[in-house]
Amino acid sequence: MKIFISTGEVSGDLQGGMLVSALKKNAGKRGIDLSIVGLGGDGMAAAGARILAYTTAIGSVGIIESIPFVFPTWKIQQKAREYLRSNPPDLLVLIDYLSPNLAIGSYVRKYLPQVPIIYYIGPQDWVWSPAPQNTQRLLKITDRLLAIFQGEADYFAGKGMAVTWVGHPLLDRMQSAPSRDEARSLLGIESDKLIVTLLPASRQQELKYILPVMGEAGQILQGKYPDIHFLIPVSLAAYRSTIEAGIKSYGLSATLVEEKRLEAIAAADLAITKSGTVNLEIALLNVPQVVIYRVHPLTMWFARNLLNFSLTFMSPPNLVLMEEIVPELLQEAATPERIVEESCSLLFNEIRREKMRADYELMRETLGEVGVCDRAAVEILAMGDHGE
Repeated sequence: MKIFISTGEVSGDLQGGMLVSALKKNAGKRGIDLSIVGLGGDGMAAAGARILAYTTAIGSVGIIESIPFVFPTWKIQQKAREYLRSNPPDLLVLIDYLSPNLAIGSYVRKYLPQVPIIYYIGPQDWVWSPAPQNTQRLLKITDRLLAIFQGEADYFAGKGMAVTWVGHPLLDRMQSAPSRDEARSLLGIESDKLIVTLLPASRQQELKYILPVMGEAGQILQGKYPDIHFLIPVSLAAYRSTIEAGIKSYGLSATLVEEKRLEAIAAADLAITKSGTVNLEIALLNVPQVVIYRVHPLTMWFARNLLNFSLTFMSPPNLVLMEEIVPELLQEAATPERIVEESCSLLFNEIRREKMRADYELMRETLGEVGVCDRAAVEILAMGDHGE
């Protein structure tokens, strides 16, 4: 059975890698000779997929931010189309990565109509939709959606799509995550050391718009609490030099962490983080967090004035229950002073810390049950059999 998987950015590669591992395992149980090729990154490659083109470093959010990636994305799309035309798979799996995946899915639907298409982790039109035509395009190309949020499943099922809610794959990943004490032991950190983990970037643009304000906030916190130490997981090796320069310019007492990302989160008393999948990882590790996000000012202006941008929440933990579990500071609100205010409250107000942890538990109960990746793999392999 030949499967082509398309995803992008760091979080998509994480989910893709977990899915590839589950597909390989379940195919082995059923005696299926499985070949997986796709667009992704090191996570998928390590799990056993052959990577046609690497997409982890070309993701962006926003109009202005996407401009540098238009040509690289187009080149990868062309390469994928040529490969698919010459090597039709038994099944196409699209993971998140809205615009590029809609393009690939539309191409396959037009030129390889016999190939079933599964969308795993659908676009967030169920949260907000400045371009509702995306939902219509998704309906035209998708044979089945494997939803990771119940709200996502309800939204797309209501539009007439065949949907299976499998639960959130991070539940599987957290099965092997360390406790706070284990993480500190592995990282050589004293149990009483004040640790704040900074998670500024999984996209290039975030180094420009989020890292500086996060660095300024860290500088203020360090002035207030001289014994504080920062951990900074590096999502892509290419970002290391920029982050190192930021640490130096703000004079932060910080350690960069590349191989032990979950440990760097689990060891923390607090995380100050960009918005994204990582917010769920932090929540499932029971670490209080402050979520911030910034984009180019023109992008925000276009979104607010031309696209009628409206977003109740941006962080996955808040989206799960549609309640404010974690504080969100978007654009103008993401100032160093506000970040420090929220951080100090979560570091030293035990009532607020316990409230957030109680809300995390409620959130966790809505994400489904462990075994998500296996359930997704079973659905995918069954459709591949059907396609044959």
